[in-house]
Amino acid sequence: MEFHPKNSSADNDLEAQRQLIVLLSSPLSVFIIFSNLFIIVGIVFNKKIHNTANYFFLSLLFADLLTGVALPCIPHMRYDKKFGYHICMISYILPNFFFLSFLANLLMVHYEKYLCIVYPLRYHSIWVHRCVPLSLLIAWTLPLLFACLPMMGWNNWDTESNCSYKYVFTNTYIYLETYGVVIPSILAIVFITVKVLSVARKQLKNIKKLHRSVQSQAGIELEHQMDLRYARCIAIVSLTFLVCWVPYIAVLQVSVLAIEHYEFSWWIILTLTCVGSGSAAVIPVILGLCHREYTELWRNLFGRYCCKRRGSLSNLHGMASKEETLQDGLTDVK
Repeated sequence: MEFHPKNSSADNDLEAQRQLIVLLSSPLSVFIIFSNLFIIVGIVFNKKIHNTANYFFLSLLFADLLTGVALPCIPHMRYDKKFGYHICMISYILPNFFFLSFLANLLMVHYEKYLCIVYPLRYHSIWVHRCVPLSLLIAWTLPLLFACLPMMGWNNWDTESNCSYKYVFTNTYIYLETYGVVIPSILAIVFITVKVLSVARKQLKNIKKLHRSVQSQAGIELEHQMDLRYARCIAIVSLTFLVCWVPYIAVLQVSVLAIEHYEFSWWIILTLTCVGSGSAAVIPVILGLCHREYTELWRNLFGRYCCKRRGSLSNLHGMASKEETLQDGLTDVK
């Protein structure tokens, strides 16, 4: 009998890598899928909030839902597969398209909010508001076209190639996507967020000036509440950037360095890939759960259920007290 310790060690490493992917990607994927479905149902069945802004946000939630479905597939893209040309291309292009569409829709949501706040009087005449279907079509079509470039011929595939990302994506394509599409989109989102917060700060100062002219105790308390709310927004935005975007930017840099043949441990690459991709996809969930109108439907249903539960418990308690009173009366008669 012959022993192959090297092959056994490689198999053990591969099994450990797959277990790490399942451990990190599966909970994030399940959380993202069900959270998006939770918010989508809350928006769709609440007709009071059917407007332009929420149509954009619904599109973002659907893109994020698809990203959550493809999340466990992203770490597996670093492994070779035994697929033919077309199936191989689809297996690599679809996850890439889902994430690019998520990023495009997230950028569109921030841009629409920016226009609404910075140009409130002209907002209804701007093309983003007047042509919502066209805007959504652009947010989905451009990522699809860019993701399909390898299938259109921009790849390293030849007759002897196996199904690997090295043959599907060229280095130039990866550099262009990383530094020409993804990172500029993230920087644009950060710039828009900072701009919106600065406009909100100016409006807050104007409101405080009006309240100071009144010189009332209620106005001072309201100022403190507005300052606290603004500080809370700053904290949430900063924490979201640190927790969600920084790990994903780290993933991009590690991926580029891996192309340049820098040595990284497999657990570092897999951990950053799973956590970084998942953390970026959590952003729409945070935005949706922080919006009270999106969860109003579920809160109303929960409130009705609690009221019915309390009513039934109070009825049971009343019936029990009546029975005790009746038994006490019978005892006194005896």
